[in-house]
Amino acid sequence: MSGQDPRIPRRAKPKQVAELPKGYRSTRRGSKSAKSAKRAVKLSAVSARFDRIGGVVRNVGFALAMAVGSLLVLALAGLIVASGINGFVRWNAQRVASKSGVSAELDRKAKENLLVIGVENKEAAGFLAMRVDRKGEQVFGIAIPDGAFLEVPGQGFERVGESYTASADISLSTISNYLGVPFRSYLVVPAEVYRTVLKQQSVAGLTGAVQSSNLTAAELEALGESLAKIPQKNTALVPLPVKPIKLGDQTYFEPQRAQVADLLKSWWGVDASQTAQVTRVIVYNGAGVPGIAGEAAQQLIRNGFRVVDTKNADNFKYKTTLIVVQQGSGTRGNEIRRVLGVGTVVNKPSEQDVADVIIIIGKDYKPPVAGGQGGSK
Repeated sequence: MSGQDPRIPRRAKPKQVAELPKGYRSTRRGSKSAKSAKRAVKLSAVSARFDRIGGVVRNVGFALAMAVGSLLVLALAGLIVASGINGFVRWNAQRVASKSGVSAELDRKAKENLLVIGVENKEAAGFLAMRVDRKGEQVFGIAIPDGAFLEVPGQGFERVGESYTASADISLSTISNYLGVPFRSYLVVPAEVYRTVLKQQSVAGLTGAVQSSNLTAAELEALGESLAKIPQKNTALVPLPVKPIKLGDQTYFEPQRAQVADLLKSWWGVDASQTAQVTRVIVYNGAGVPGIAGEAAQQLIRNGFRVVDTKNADNFKYKTTLIVVQQGSGTRGNEIRRVLGVGTVVNKPSEQDVADVIIIIGKDYKPPVAGGQGGSK
């Protein structure tokens, strides 16, 4: 100590501070940091969990939205397809009806009508055009001899018996065309049964003798039951009023239209003045296909037109069917084109009073699918 220079200030001795317990401040600070860190971790975990839940919810929502959207799209597509199919079916039904030449109104009127064909040695001996009133339990009929001279589709004016040689369907068209009454159903029976029905004025056992028909088995059974209920007093079957005409060794019968008109008025309600309004047509074969004029004639007859003649055209080179309207408006031609499905309509007025419309069948005409059985089968 004595050796120290008095001029040099003596260094102060550090003040002794009481030592705190080790780790106090560090522990406190460390606890806050740890808690903060823990809270941050927890918050981060919670946030991550919510993010995951939110992601799942979003994914599920998106998937549901996609599923619902897909279902709506499928449902809409189904509706569109169904609507399209229904529309196509309706259009196709109308097209088929038009092409096949079937008139719903005429079919309705034909339900009570029945053509009975008496056959002997595969040839027609007579035709009985009947109206069967099932509700009123009565039958009316006109017996047409095989020698009656009528317009036979595809054959021109001929003995009506010749129509069956072609087919029973041709006979239906021939009788429908002449009487102006639609016939769709026929029964072929032996000639002896045919004559017995006329003689006894009874149709009770008619269906039991059927050789062929275009009716189904069920329809034949129902018809038989109806005919069995009709008493003889309610049956009126009369011969067609005709005038015999001798041509060489052949005898033809010319129907007396005035007297026939009275029967049609009484039994079918067909007024002769109304039949005069029916469009009369002549059908020519301009395509060169055998029988095609007759097929077109049948189609027209089934739709209410009256065919007055069928013959060959001046040549067979017509590519397009020609519909020449000579009496009345072009509406007649348009209706014929609708029935046949083809044709060019031309208005060419004429003073002739045989037919209202001349039709020349061209190569564009396609006949409907033929139905029924041939007369020779």
